[in-house]
Amino acid sequence: MLVERNREFSTVCVVGLGYIGLPTAATLASAGFEVKGIDVAEHIVEELNEGRAHFSEPDLDMLVRGAVSSGRLTAYTEPQAADAFIITVPTPIRDDKSPDMSYVEAATRAVAPVLQPGNLIILESTSPLGATEDMAGIIRELREDLVDGEELSVSLAYCPERILPGQMVRELVENDRIVGGITPHDARRAGQLYESIVRGEIHMTDAKTAELVKLIENAYRDVNIAFANEVANVAEAHGLNPWEAIGLANRHPRVNILNPGPGVGGHCIAVDPWFLISADPDKAKLMAEARRVNDGRPEAVVAKIKKACREHGTDKVACMGLAFKPDVDDLRESPAVDIAIALAKDGFEVYAVEPHVNALPEKLWRYDNIRLAGLDESLAKVGVVALLVAHKAFVKRASDIKDKHVIDAVGLWGGTR
Repeated sequence: MLVERNREFSTVCVVGLGYIGLPTAATLASAGFEVKGIDVAEHIVEELNEGRAHFSEPDLDMLVRGAVSSGRLTAYTEPQAADAFIITVPTPIRDDKSPDMSYVEAATRAVAPVLQPGNLIILESTSPLGATEDMAGIIRELREDLVDGEELSVSLAYCPERILPGQMVRELVENDRIVGGITPHDARRAGQLYESIVRGEIHMTDAKTAELVKLIENAYRDVNIAFANEVANVAEAHGLNPWEAIGLANRHPRVNILNPGPGVGGHCIAVDPWFLISADPDKAKLMAEARRVNDGRPEAVVAKIKKACREHGTDKVACMGLAFKPDVDDLRESPAVDIAIALAKDGFEVYAVEPHVNALPEKLWRYDNIRLAGLDESLAKVGVVALLVAHKAFVKRASDIKDKHVIDAVGLWGGTR
Protein backbone atom coordinates (compact mmCIF):
# COMPACT_ATOMS: atom_id res chain seq x y z
CA MET A 1 0.00 0.00 0.00
CA LEU A 2 2.79 2.41 0.85
CA VAL A 3 4.53 1.78 -2.46
CA GLU A 4 1.31 2.67 -4.26
CA ARG A 5 1.60 6.15 -2.77
CA ASN A 6 5.12 6.48 -4.13
CA ARG A 7 5.28 4.96 -7.59
CA GLU A 8 8.54 6.81 -8.36
CA PHE A 9 10.50 4.34 -6.22
CA SER A 10 9.53 0.69 -6.17
CA THR A 11 13.00 -0.89 -5.90
CA VAL A 12 15.65 0.18 -3.38
CA CYS A 13 19.26 -0.99 -3.21
CA VAL A 14 20.72 -0.73 0.33
CA VAL A 15 24.52 -0.83 0.27
CA GLY A 16 25.97 -2.01 3.58
CA LEU A 17 23.99 -4.42 5.78
CA GLY A 18 25.39 -3.53 9.18
CA TYR A 19 23.72 -2.04 12.24
CA ILE A 20 21.96 0.61 10.15
CA GLY A 21 21.63 -0.94 6.71
CA LEU A 22 19.98 -4.20 7.73
CA PRO A 23 17.14 -2.66 9.79
CA THR A 24 16.63 -0.09 7.02
CA ALA A 25 16.47 -2.77 4.31
CA ALA A 26 14.06 -4.94 6.31
CA THR A 27 11.82 -1.98 7.14
CA LEU A 28 11.64 -0.88 3.50
CA ALA A 29 10.79 -4.44 2.45
CA SER A 30 8.08 -4.71 5.09
CA ALA A 31 6.58 -1.50 3.66
CA GLY A 32 6.24 -3.15 0.26
CA PHE A 33 9.39 -2.08 -1.56
CA GLU A 34 11.51 -4.57 -3.48
CA VAL A 35 14.80 -4.30 -1.63
CA LYS A 36 18.21 -5.48 -2.78
CA GLY A 37 20.63 -5.61 0.13
CA ILE A 38 24.34 -5.39 -0.67
CA ASP A 39 27.29 -6.39 1.48
CA VAL A 40 30.85 -7.44 0.65
CA ALA A 41 30.81 -10.01 3.48
CA GLU A 42 29.57 -13.26 1.99
CA HIS A 43 28.49 -14.73 5.35
CA ILE A 44 26.19 -11.72 5.95
CA VAL A 45 24.63 -12.18 2.50
CA GLU A 46 24.17 -15.90 3.08
CA GLU A 47 22.61 -15.44 6.52
CA LEU A 48 20.23 -12.77 5.24
CA ASN A 49 19.08 -14.88 2.29
CA GLU A 50 18.32 -17.63 4.81
CA GLY A 51 16.14 -15.16 6.72
CA ARG A 52 18.49 -14.46 9.63
CA ALA A 53 19.94 -11.24 11.01
CA HIS A 54 23.68 -11.40 11.72
CA PHE A 55 23.45 -9.41 14.98
CA SER A 56 21.04 -9.27 17.87
CA GLU A 57 18.43 -6.51 18.00
CA PRO A 58 14.86 -6.65 19.39
CA ASP A 59 12.29 -7.48 16.69
CA LEU A 60 14.89 -7.50 13.90
CA ASP A 61 14.95 -11.26 13.37
CA MET A 62 11.18 -11.32 12.93
CA LEU A 63 11.30 -8.36 10.53
CA VAL A 64 14.09 -9.92 8.45
CA ARG A 65 12.42 -13.32 8.36
CA GLY A 66 9.18 -11.84 7.11
CA ALA A 67 10.89 -9.64 4.52
CA VAL A 68 12.95 -12.50 3.08
CA SER A 69 10.11 -15.05 3.08
CA SER A 70 7.89 -12.57 1.22
CA GLY A 71 10.52 -12.32 -1.52
CA ARG A 72 10.82 -8.55 -1.08
CA LEU A 73 14.33 -8.65 0.44
CA THR A 74 17.24 -10.37 -1.27
CA ALA A 75 20.94 -9.96 -0.55
CA TYR A 76 23.84 -9.75 -3.01
CA THR A 77 27.57 -9.08 -2.87
CA GLU A 78 27.48 -6.51 -5.70
CA PRO A 79 25.16 -3.53 -6.37
CA GLN A 80 22.03 -4.18 -8.40
CA ALA A 81 19.96 -1.82 -10.54
CA ALA A 82 17.23 0.00 -8.59
CA ASP A 83 15.21 3.20 -8.48
CA ALA A 84 16.89 4.41 -5.28
CA PHE A 85 20.17 3.62 -3.53
CA ILE A 86 20.84 4.04 0.20
CA ILE A 87 24.50 3.86 1.29
CA THR A 88 25.04 2.81 4.91
CA VAL A 89 28.67 1.68 4.97
CA PRO A 90 31.11 2.30 7.86
CA THR A 91 32.92 5.61 8.26
CA PRO A 92 35.57 4.92 10.93
CA ILE A 93 38.31 7.26 12.05
CA ARG A 94 41.99 6.71 11.37
CA ASP A 95 44.73 6.62 13.98
CA ASP A 96 45.20 10.38 13.52
CA LYS A 97 41.43 10.84 14.23
CA SER A 98 40.64 11.93 10.67
CA PRO A 99 37.62 10.30 8.98
CA ASP A 100 38.23 7.30 6.75
CA MET A 101 35.84 7.78 3.83
CA SER A 102 37.24 4.93 1.75
CA TYR A 103 34.14 2.77 2.29
CA VAL A 104 31.81 5.52 1.07
CA GLU A 105 34.03 6.19 -1.91
CA ALA A 106 34.18 2.48 -2.75
CA ALA A 107 30.40 2.14 -2.43
CA THR A 108 29.86 5.14 -4.70
CA ARG A 109 32.20 3.72 -7.31
CA ALA A 110 30.48 0.33 -7.02
CA VAL A 111 26.96 1.68 -7.66
CA ALA A 112 28.02 4.08 -10.42
CA PRO A 113 27.92 1.48 -13.24
CA VAL A 114 24.30 0.50 -12.53
CA LEU A 115 22.91 4.03 -12.17
CA GLN A 116 20.22 5.24 -14.57
CA PRO A 117 18.88 8.76 -15.18
CA GLY A 118 16.30 9.63 -12.54
CA ASN A 119 17.83 7.43 -9.84
CA LEU A 120 18.11 8.68 -6.25
CA ILE A 121 21.27 8.13 -4.17
CA ILE A 122 21.11 8.72 -0.43
CA LEU A 123 24.07 8.68 1.96
CA GLU A 124 23.17 7.77 5.56
CA SER A 125 26.67 7.08 6.92
CA THR A 126 28.06 9.64 9.35
CA SER A 127 30.27 11.86 7.21
CA PRO A 128 32.37 15.03 7.25
CA LEU A 129 31.04 18.22 5.72
CA GLY A 130 30.99 18.02 1.94
CA ALA A 131 30.84 14.23 1.68
CA THR A 132 27.63 14.20 -0.38
CA GLU A 133 29.11 16.70 -2.82
CA ASP A 134 32.21 14.49 -3.05
CA MET A 135 29.96 11.57 -4.03
CA ALA A 136 28.47 13.71 -6.77
CA GLY A 137 32.00 14.41 -8.01
CA ILE A 138 32.78 10.69 -8.21
CA ILE A 139 29.62 10.06 -10.21
CA ARG A 140 30.45 12.93 -12.56
CA GLU A 141 33.91 11.44 -13.07
CA LEU A 142 32.72 7.89 -13.73
CA ARG A 143 29.46 8.54 -15.55
CA GLU A 144 29.77 11.48 -17.92
CA ASP A 145 26.55 10.29 -19.58
CA LEU A 146 24.67 11.27 -16.41
CA VAL A 147 25.91 14.88 -16.59
CA ASP A 148 23.45 17.27 -18.26
CA GLY A 149 25.10 20.66 -18.53
CA GLU A 150 25.87 21.68 -14.94
CA GLU A 151 23.41 19.19 -13.44
CA LEU A 152 23.44 15.47 -12.79
CA SER A 153 20.50 13.46 -14.09
CA VAL A 154 20.44 11.58 -10.77
CA SER A 155 19.52 13.00 -7.36
CA LEU A 156 21.81 12.95 -4.32
CA ALA A 157 20.88 13.54 -0.69
CA TYR A 158 22.24 13.09 2.82
CA CYS A 159 19.89 11.65 5.44
CA PRO A 160 21.66 10.72 8.68
CA GLU A 161 20.43 7.81 10.75
CA ARG A 162 19.53 8.60 14.35
CA ILE A 163 18.52 5.27 15.85
CA LEU A 164 19.58 3.69 19.13
CA PRO A 165 20.86 0.12 19.53
CA GLY A 166 18.21 -1.83 21.40
CA GLN A 167 15.45 0.29 19.85
CA MET A 168 16.49 0.37 16.20
CA VAL A 169 13.38 -1.11 14.61
CA ARG A 170 11.02 1.21 16.49
CA GLU A 171 13.08 4.38 16.21
CA LEU A 172 13.76 3.92 12.50
CA VAL A 173 10.04 4.39 11.93
CA GLU A 174 9.11 6.81 14.72
CA ASN A 175 11.97 9.32 14.79
CA ASP A 176 12.03 12.55 12.78
CA ARG A 177 14.40 12.50 9.80
CA ILE A 178 16.66 15.21 8.42
CA VAL A 179 16.85 15.15 4.61
CA GLY A 180 19.46 17.30 2.89
CA GLY A 181 19.70 17.41 -0.88
CA ILE A 182 22.38 18.66 -3.23
CA THR A 183 19.45 20.64 -4.66
CA PRO A 184 15.99 21.32 -3.18
CA HIS A 185 14.58 18.98 -5.82
CA ASP A 186 16.90 16.21 -4.61
CA ALA A 187 15.76 16.78 -1.01
CA ARG A 188 12.09 16.58 -1.99
CA ARG A 189 12.64 13.29 -3.81
CA ALA A 190 14.51 11.77 -0.86
CA GLY A 191 11.81 13.02 1.49
CA GLN A 192 9.18 11.24 -0.58
CA LEU A 193 11.00 7.95 -0.12
CA TYR A 194 11.30 8.33 3.66
CA GLU A 195 7.66 9.36 3.96
CA SER A 196 6.81 5.81 2.94
CA ILE A 197 8.34 4.33 6.11
CA VAL A 198 8.72 7.16 8.65
CA ARG A 199 5.93 8.29 10.96
CA GLY A 200 8.03 11.14 12.38
CA GLU A 201 8.39 14.48 10.65
CA ILE A 202 10.61 14.92 7.59
CA HIS A 203 12.73 18.09 7.80
CA MET A 204 14.20 19.38 4.53
CA THR A 205 17.53 21.21 4.21
CA ASP A 206 20.67 21.16 2.07
CA ALA A 207 23.13 18.26 2.15
CA LYS A 208 25.94 20.07 3.97
CA THR A 209 23.63 21.30 6.74
CA ALA A 210 22.28 17.78 7.19
CA GLU A 211 25.86 16.49 7.52
CA LEU A 212 26.53 19.13 10.19
CA VAL A 213 23.31 18.27 12.04
CA LYS A 214 24.36 14.64 12.48
CA LEU A 215 27.77 15.60 13.78
CA ILE A 216 26.62 18.24 16.26
CA GLU A 217 23.89 15.97 17.65
CA ASN A 218 26.49 13.52 18.91
CA ALA A 219 29.08 16.16 19.76
CA TYR A 220 26.47 17.83 21.99
CA ARG A 221 25.86 14.56 23.81
CA ASP A 222 29.60 13.98 24.15
CA VAL A 223 30.15 17.41 25.73
CA ASN A 224 27.35 16.82 28.24
CA ILE A 225 28.70 13.40 29.16
CA ALA A 226 32.16 14.92 29.59
CA PHE A 227 30.78 17.39 32.13
CA ALA A 228 29.28 14.51 34.14
CA ASN A 229 32.54 12.54 33.95
CA GLU A 230 34.54 15.58 35.02
CA VAL A 231 32.23 16.02 38.00
CA ALA A 232 32.90 12.38 38.85
CA ASN A 233 36.67 12.94 38.65
CA VAL A 234 36.42 15.91 41.03
CA ALA A 235 34.05 14.19 43.46
CA GLU A 236 36.06 10.99 43.64
CA ALA A 237 39.27 12.93 44.27
CA HIS A 238 37.61 14.19 47.45
CA GLY A 239 36.11 10.83 48.44
CA LEU A 240 32.59 11.91 47.52
CA ASN A 241 29.82 10.07 45.68
CA PRO A 242 29.26 11.83 42.32
CA TRP A 243 25.85 10.24 41.73
CA GLU A 244 24.55 11.55 45.05
CA ALA A 245 25.91 15.03 44.33
CA ILE A 246 24.50 15.09 40.80
CA GLY A 247 21.13 13.82 42.01
CA LEU A 248 20.92 16.67 44.50
CA ALA A 249 22.10 19.24 41.94
CA ASN A 250 19.38 18.06 39.57
CA ARG A 251 16.78 19.10 42.13
CA HIS A 252 17.41 22.62 40.83
CA PRO A 253 14.64 23.43 38.32
CA ARG A 254 17.09 24.43 35.57
CA VAL A 255 19.80 21.81 36.07
CA ASN A 256 19.83 18.42 34.38
CA ILE A 257 23.27 16.85 34.67
CA LEU A 258 23.77 13.40 33.15
CA ASN A 259 25.16 10.49 35.15
CA PRO A 260 28.87 9.71 34.82
CA GLY A 261 30.21 6.38 33.64
CA PRO A 262 33.42 4.54 32.76
CA GLY A 263 33.81 6.46 29.49
CA VAL A 264 31.97 6.83 26.19
CA GLY A 265 31.52 4.00 23.72
CA GLY A 266 29.61 3.04 20.63
CA HIS A 267 30.28 3.97 17.06
CA CYS A 268 28.64 7.41 17.27
CA ILE A 269 29.32 9.57 20.31
CA ALA A 270 32.91 8.40 20.74
CA VAL A 271 33.69 8.90 17.05
CA ASP A 272 31.51 11.57 15.42
CA PRO A 273 32.97 14.66 17.15
CA TRP A 274 36.33 13.91 15.52
CA PHE A 275 34.79 14.58 12.10
CA LEU A 276 34.49 18.22 13.14
CA ILE A 277 37.56 18.44 15.38
CA SER A 278 39.95 17.07 12.77
CA ALA A 279 38.66 19.46 10.12
CA ASP A 280 38.59 22.62 12.27
CA PRO A 281 40.70 22.07 15.42
CA ASP A 282 40.91 25.79 16.20
CA LYS A 283 37.13 26.14 16.05
CA ALA A 284 36.16 22.97 17.93
CA LYS A 285 38.20 23.31 21.13
CA LEU A 286 35.34 22.51 23.51
CA MET A 287 34.54 19.34 21.58
CA ALA A 288 38.20 18.34 21.65
CA GLU A 289 38.40 18.86 25.41
CA ALA A 290 35.24 16.79 25.90
CA ARG A 291 36.86 13.98 23.93
CA ARG A 292 39.95 14.23 26.14
CA VAL A 293 37.89 14.02 29.33
CA ASN A 294 35.79 11.09 28.13
CA ASP A 295 38.76 9.21 26.69
CA GLY A 296 40.54 9.62 30.01
CA ARG A 297 37.71 8.31 32.15
CA PRO A 298 38.53 4.58 31.66
CA GLU A 299 42.05 5.24 32.97
CA ALA A 300 40.58 6.75 36.14
CA VAL A 301 38.37 3.68 36.64
CA VAL A 302 41.32 1.34 36.07
CA ALA A 303 43.32 3.21 38.71
CA LYS A 304 40.51 2.72 41.25
CA ILE A 305 40.30 -1.01 40.44
CA LYS A 306 44.05 -1.46 40.86
CA LYS A 307 43.99 0.40 44.17
CA ALA A 308 41.21 -1.85 45.45
CA CYS A 309 43.14 -4.97 44.39
CA ARG A 310 46.26 -3.79 46.19
CA GLU A 311 44.30 -3.07 49.36
CA HIS A 312 42.67 -6.50 49.29
CA GLY A 313 45.74 -8.44 48.17
CA THR A 314 44.18 -9.94 45.06
CA ASP A 315 44.81 -10.01 41.34
CA LYS A 316 41.35 -11.35 40.42
CA VAL A 317 38.73 -8.88 39.14
CA ALA A 318 35.20 -9.37 37.85
CA CYS A 319 34.45 -6.87 35.09
CA MET A 320 30.67 -6.63 35.00
CA GLY A 321 29.68 -5.80 31.44
CA LEU A 322 31.59 -5.35 28.19
CA ALA A 323 28.96 -3.68 25.99
CA PHE A 324 29.11 0.04 25.28
CA LYS A 325 25.64 0.57 26.81
CA PRO A 326 23.13 -1.42 28.87
CA ASP A 327 21.23 -4.41 27.50
CA VAL A 328 22.79 -4.67 24.02
CA ASP A 329 25.43 -6.96 22.51
CA ASP A 330 27.25 -4.08 20.79
CA LEU A 331 30.85 -3.84 22.02
CA ARG A 332 32.08 -1.24 19.51
CA GLU A 333 34.36 1.41 21.06
CA SER A 334 33.31 0.15 24.51
CA PRO A 335 35.26 1.65 27.44
CA ALA A 336 34.51 -1.53 29.39
CA VAL A 337 36.52 -3.55 26.86
CA ASP A 338 39.39 -1.06 27.15
CA ILE A 339 39.30 -1.37 30.94
CA ALA A 340 39.47 -5.17 30.75
CA ILE A 341 42.45 -4.94 28.38
CA ALA A 342 44.29 -2.46 30.61
CA LEU A 343 43.89 -4.77 33.60
CA ALA A 344 45.00 -7.82 31.60
CA LYS A 345 48.12 -6.01 30.38
CA ASP A 346 49.08 -5.36 34.00
CA GLY A 347 48.77 -9.05 34.87
CA PHE A 348 45.35 -9.14 36.52
CA GLU A 349 43.10 -12.17 36.08
CA VAL A 350 39.91 -10.77 34.55
CA TYR A 351 36.54 -12.49 34.72
CA ALA A 352 34.45 -10.78 32.04
CA VAL A 353 30.74 -11.04 32.78
CA GLU A 354 28.72 -10.08 29.70
CA PRO A 355 25.29 -11.78 29.51
CA HIS A 356 24.58 -10.51 25.99
CA VAL A 357 27.43 -12.27 24.15
CA ASN A 358 28.50 -15.88 23.80
CA ALA A 359 32.17 -15.21 23.07
CA LEU A 360 34.80 -12.60 23.76
CA PRO A 361 35.42 -9.99 21.03
CA GLU A 362 38.43 -10.58 18.81
CA LYS A 363 40.50 -7.82 20.41
CA LEU A 364 40.45 -9.78 23.69
CA TRP A 365 41.51 -13.14 22.26
CA ARG A 366 45.22 -12.49 22.70
CA TYR A 367 44.91 -12.21 26.49
CA ASP A 368 45.03 -15.56 28.26
CA ASN A 369 44.12 -13.85 31.52
CA ILE A 370 40.72 -12.63 30.29
CA ARG A 371 37.92 -15.15 30.21
CA LEU A 372 34.18 -14.88 29.65
CA ALA A 373 32.50 -16.11 32.80
CA GLY A 374 29.09 -16.31 34.39
CA LEU A 375 28.09 -13.99 37.20
CA ASP A 376 27.84 -16.64 39.91
CA GLU A 377 31.20 -18.19 38.99
CA SER A 378 32.89 -14.80 38.97
CA LEU A 379 31.51 -13.71 42.32
CA ALA A 380 32.70 -16.98 43.84
CA LYS A 381 36.29 -16.41 42.71
CA VAL A 382 37.00 -12.69 43.07
CA GLY A 383 37.23 -10.17 45.85
CA VAL A 384 36.98 -7.05 43.67
CA VAL A 385 33.99 -6.36 41.42
CA ALA A 386 34.01 -3.60 38.80
CA LEU A 387 30.52 -2.71 37.60
CA LEU A 388 31.08 -1.21 34.13
CA VAL A 389 27.68 -1.53 32.43
CA ALA A 390 24.23 -1.12 34.01
CA HIS A 391 22.68 -4.24 32.50
CA LYS A 392 19.25 -5.18 33.85
CA ALA A 393 20.70 -8.58 34.72
CA PHE A 394 22.93 -6.86 37.31
CA VAL A 395 20.30 -4.66 38.94
CA LYS A 396 19.01 -7.24 41.41
CA ARG A 397 22.39 -8.69 42.31
CA ALA A 398 23.51 -5.93 44.68
CA SER A 399 22.85 -8.19 47.69
CA ASP A 400 25.24 -10.80 46.27
CA ILE A 401 28.29 -8.54 46.42
CA LYS A 402 28.07 -7.40 50.04
CA ASP A 403 31.36 -9.11 50.91
CA LYS A 404 33.17 -7.76 47.84
CA HIS A 405 34.99 -4.54 47.24
CA VAL A 406 32.95 -2.81 44.53
CA ILE A 407 34.04 -0.25 41.97
CA ASP A 408 30.66 0.96 40.71
CA ALA A 409 31.47 3.02 37.62
CA VAL A 410 27.83 3.58 36.65
CA GLY A 411 26.15 4.30 39.99
CA LEU A 412 23.83 1.30 39.78
CA TRP A 413 24.70 -0.04 43.22
CA GLY A 414 25.20 3.30 44.91
CA GLY A 415 28.79 3.99 43.96
CA THR A 416 32.17 2.61 44.99
CA ARG A 417 32.56 0.96 48.35
